[in-house]
Amino acid sequence: MQMVVENLKVSYGNIKALHGLDFGIEKGEIVCIIGANGAGKSTTLKAISRLVPVEANSIMVFDGHDLNAYPPDRVVSELGISHVPEGRRLFGNLTVIENLKLAAFARKDRAAVQDDMEKVFSIFPRLRERGKQMSGTLSGGEQQMLAVGRAFVSGRRMMLLDEPSMGLAPILMLSMFEALKEINREETTILLVEQNARLALNFAGRGYVIENGRIVLEGNSPDLLRNEEVKKAYLGG
Repeated sequence: MQMVVENLKVSYGNIKALHGLDFGIEKGEIVCIIGANGAGKSTTLKAISRLVPVEANSIMVFDGHDLNAYPPDRVVSELGISHVPEGRRLFGNLTVIENLKLAAFARKDRAAVQDDMEKVFSIFPRLRERGKQMSGTLSGGEQQMLAVGRAFVSGRRMMLLDEPSMGLAPILMLSMFEALKEINREETTILLVEQNARLALNFAGRGYVIENGRIVLEGNSPDLLRNEEVKKAYLGG
């Protein structure tokens, strides 16, 4: 397994957000986590990125490295785990190119950075066209492209994606997920959190269902799509 998570627990004050999650991801996989709002999906990604503290005895190992020993910046720069947060969080007063360059600031392999930027422009040609435009003036779809592109150049051994379809028109949504498949073909493992369960399960090879901070179901995507509980709760019956 490229990543192993065991007994992952997170609390916000007296509120338990995660109650001991166990899951694993193989290198090169696309795995999704689905569930209702407030189930703990985003918290799971934030825990992996070290953006929220985890409780004692929570185990997170990536390629043999104990994630608990890494601060957030080194999770990206040294381990190559990037995070596309919900809401994109771009630097609106910087251009597209400046956002991408800033994302790669901590990398030392400058030639490889340039190659990765070219790959981003190949996957998202619109970003090349908008290269000198302030990111705050981009459309919602273009901003999401930039958020994913920024993650790609910052560290792309594993990409954590939080609700990448949010706010996108259906045609842009499908285009985004086609682009993510291309990124996966560049040997980037993807862990996806997504409210649109059908879209997520059609995109990923495997999935986990989380409810109230606990994983209640897991399996291959075709099996989850046929599961009556999943159908009733997340697929509209």
